[in-house]
Amino acid sequence: MSESRITKKDLRKVYLRHLGTMGLGYNAAKQENTGMSYCLYPIIKKVYDNKEDRIAALERENEYYLSQMTCTSLNVGIAAAMEEKNATDPDFDENSINAVKAATMSPLAAIGDSLVQGTLRPLFAGIAISMVTASNYTSVVGPAIFFIVMFLLSVIPRYFGVFQGYKQGSRAVEMIQKTGIMDLVTKLAGVAGYLLIGAFAYSMVSVNVPFEFTSGETVINLQETLNSLVPNCLSLVLIFICYKLLAKKKVSAIVLLLALLVLGVIGVYAGFLA
Repeated sequence: MSESRITKKDLRKVYLRHLGTMGLGYNAAKQENTGMSYCLYPIIKKVYDNKEDRIAALERENEYYLSQMTCTSLNVGIAAAMEEKNATDPDFDENSINAVKAATMSPLAAIGDSLVQGTLRPLFAGIAISMVTASNYTSVVGPAIFFIVMFLLSVIPRYFGVFQGYKQGSRAVEMIQKTGIMDLVTKLAGVAGYLLIGAFAYSMVSVNVPFEFTSGETVINLQETLNSLVPNCLSLVLIFICYKLLAKKKVSAIVLLLALLVLGVIGVYAGFLA
């Protein structure tokens, strides 16, 4: 393995940026993308020598990204290792960087949300509340313990996430390159990303029309009839229209969100949406 250009000092810069600003750029269009690109900027600046490569790397890291905040540190470390490899190896497939992020962000979110948000936070919040009520609402020990524990759960895992993500990411990238399975990993990661997007689209996008037609004693519900042919077909149509507008027509995501909001309100009041 070639000598790394990234030092512990560089990774500490990434860690501090992640700790302080990862969630500040959260937006409706691409979620945590600006946090990801900002965290990785010291690495990008270090490993790429010319402006064009730096711009391309920032654009790449500025793509859609969403995961549990603490666990995103692991993806940041892995992305740092892959950006370094891309800068030094002309045969490296740069598309694999976002493919790996897309494939891992959902499992990391599931782990982080269930462990931190779903288990540890309610557990220590319950302990803090019990201590406060037991002291007739005078004790500050419970809230102090809750604050300290949650602070440590945010600070410590992020540190190891960045450093171990980079360390293990470097080894994994080197191993994958040597065995020649990078193309397969990229394809599988891309498939996982598409499956994730499809699952989100199916479960979170809903289009319902209230139209019914009567033929003799038979009542035909348009929504049920369409769903019997292709489940959630109207949702699928809406998704493809939005994709066409975003990808092909370059419509702003914010404009599209506002248009969908207005369409939904008008549709319900006008009676053609339910």
